[in-house]
Amino acid sequence: MRVALGVTGCIAAYKAVEVMRGLQKRGATVQVVMSRHATEFVTPLTFSSISGLPVVSDMWAPTDDPEIKHIRIAQSIDLLLIAPATANALAKFANGIADDFLSTLYISTNAPVLVAPAMNSEMWLHPATMENVRRLKERGVQFVDPGEGYLACKTVGPGRLAEPHEIVERALEIIETKQSAGSESQPANLDLLEEHVLITAGPTYEAIDPVRGITNRSSGRMGYAVAEAALSRGAQVTLVTGPVSLDPPAAARVIRVQSAAQMYDAVMGSLSEATLVVMAAAVSDYRPAQVAGRKIKKDGSGLVIELEPTEDILAAVCRRGGSRVVIGFAAETDNLLANASKKLVEKGADLIVANDVSAPDAGFDVSTNRIVLVSSEQVEELPLLSKRAAADHILDAASKIKAARTPA
Repeated sequence: MRVALGVTGCIAAYKAVEVMRGLQKRGATVQVVMSRHATEFVTPLTFSSISGLPVVSDMWAPTDDPEIKHIRIAQSIDLLLIAPATANALAKFANGIADDFLSTLYISTNAPVLVAPAMNSEMWLHPATMENVRRLKERGVQFVDPGEGYLACKTVGPGRLAEPHEIVERALEIIETKQSAGSESQPANLDLLEEHVLITAGPTYEAIDPVRGITNRSSGRMGYAVAEAALSRGAQVTLVTGPVSLDPPAAARVIRVQSAAQMYDAVMGSLSEATLVVMAAAVSDYRPAQVAGRKIKKDGSGLVIELEPTEDILAAVCRRGGSRVVIGFAAETDNLLANASKKLVEKGADLIVANDVSAPDAGFDVSTNRIVLVSSEQVEELPLLSKRAAADHILDAASKIKAARTPA
């Protein structure tokens, strides 16, 4: 597993050292490529001492190597990761400018490209930057979007480099996906070619008044990972998604919803054509019985909101019967196996995917998951995996269930 780590010139360049170490701990060989301005923030010696490889920063440096270095690196890597990526770097990539080693490497490689931007809020939100991001995404470049926080310019807002562990996990997900597809001599696993997979993902939002609501911390990453995995295995995919900040897979049919009622209608309206249902969304269990037409004003006194149950989408899907395989999720904070087993029986699902959302590496809004697959036949505990890898395990289990009920 070989990664080219591009480092560009901003204060967040020091965090690239943590990214490099995280990749190395997971078995990657990391070739660091620095822009000229990046060397003003962190010295090449820092990276070369830790990576064990010379840092590339000069397109025209004398060398005894007869090979063209940027072509050799471009052809040998499994991923080009740029972290941090400045607004200037994004502009170069989007417009095909190749005036240094890193930008030339970008335009020369066929490997997947992952970009983790970092910059001032105004720069990140500027229409020119947003247009460059849009163009790069259209070309297949993937992003770990910046977070919000205290920035070097002493302001608070979007533009802060994503946490190094998030960047590392996303990089590994991409490499795993690439490797699972196999080489040209190895045919892709298209075991779901005849399947239509209906997937729910993300949170729901239940309005209290025009500006407030009840929701949860689900990022949608698990459901989106299942959608990507199903598509890669040949399935047709309908993705019913609550409000998230993720880009859905291009080949999926996407239905965007807000509330549990809207998700219920979308799922039931798409159910007839589905052969496999994966209910990965974190659906609100309750909603306000009455929604205020105006913003509720704070008056110093307490506020009581009457709640009513939302639609039980998983139970409704299971009641429809049919030969489809139905998979539910159980996000728990205690008594994981007992609660998952109870849900399996009460809802009538074929499989429950359970995880402890209080765990820092397997809860909401992280790239990894530690799941337990609970069925009437067995309980299978899986180790810490990327959500993309976990998605394939879930689909493997679904395929086994379907095969077991199909006559020989």
